[in-house]
Amino acid sequence: MRESLRLKIIKVCDDKIEKKGTNVGLSFYAFFANKNDDPALLMEAAEWWIMTHKLDHFEKALKIKEMVSSG
Repeated sequence: MRESLRLKIIKVCDDKIEKKGTNVGLSFYAFFANKNDDPALLMEAAEWWIMTHKLDHFEKALKIKEMVSSG
């Protein structure tokens, strides 16, 4: 995963956790605007989420942040 995506995921997770608490869930779409302006980056996130880690559509932000932070 490219560093810019990793940092973006961590920031979004931090923001969601701060606003809604440690039990907040999100999907990989949370890291992108409604407008698909970077399809390659979206596919990279989708592949990491769906194919590599076989995550459910919604996962806890804390879990995602820990996964991305640890490598």
